[in-house]
Amino acid sequence: MVTPILTVDTVLLTIVDSELCVALHQREAAPFAGHWALPGGFIHTHEDDSAKAAAARVLEVKAGVRSPYLEEFGTFSGPVRDPRGWSMTVVYFALVPVVSQAAAMFPVNQLPNLPFDHSQIVSGVVQRVRSKASYSSLPVFLCPTEFTIAELHATYEVVQNEAINIANFRRKLADLDVLEPVPGALRTAGRSRPSQIYRLKKRYKDALSVRERGI
Repeated sequence: MVTPILTVDTVLLTIVDSELCVALHQREAAPFAGHWALPGGFIHTHEDDSAKAAAARVLEVKAGVRSPYLEEFGTFSGPVRDPRGWSMTVVYFALVPVVSQAAAMFPVNQLPNLPFDHSQIVSGVVQRVRSKASYSSLPVFLCPTEFTIAELHATYEVVQNEAINIANFRRKLADLDVLEPVPGALRTAGRSRPSQIYRLKKRYKDALSVRERGI
């Protein structure tokens, strides 16, 4: 009886120069040593209470990140996805405003050739994130702790890869009800009027607000 290989893989997304990017690292060991790949690793049964705990550990060790938002995407398995044998990986995705220098960032539409089925995984996660952004507060996790409405609007446009009407966007934010103004905090850009600075309400620090219909 062959024991299957059991791993987790993480898709860590952030925005760099107005582009949605994914974190990759160079594999040190075979198979595919030296190739860019998603941060991943074996589940440590003596250490990890769950696959999610394993994903969080991998993100911290290989990407230097503790993400406030970590969501399971799906499971990929089979006899041919890993040359070492029959394998199964549980995929999680995370969104953060800044990634440490422990990982290299690549635009999601300009990826190098990735080993295993990592290209398929990234494509699927990006599609999920873009869809979910249309009806939830998910892109907020790509923003710093404090931000203006204009900055959040720009973040949503990057994630959804399309222009978003600002009036509709403001209505969406009102429906989601995830923001609160930072008392007395304003930001001035050029000659425009000072903009109010906002932050996430405490109950949404690691959770989403979802509405029935997107904009």
